[in-house]
Amino acid sequence: MIYNHQSKCAHCGSPIEPGQKWVREKVYEPVPIPNAPNYRRYHAELFNGRELSCWEKHWMGTELRRIGYAA
Repeated sequence: MIYNHQSKCAHCGSPIEPGQKWVREKVYEPVPIPNAPNYRRYHAELFNGRELSCWEKHWMGTELRRIGYAA
């Protein structure tokens, strides 16, 4: 049986293609299936001329919210 699961980036919503580098973040909240981990995936590489990867943008936003920075 072949299982083809196309993951999407939680930041930009674009598909994560085979061969692209990505980061997986575990989400610590209740999930519908008992004992099943829940993850968000993010692009780890720069693309389309961006300065930061989707993962870097997500992490930076998380840290800014954590320290209470209001832009």
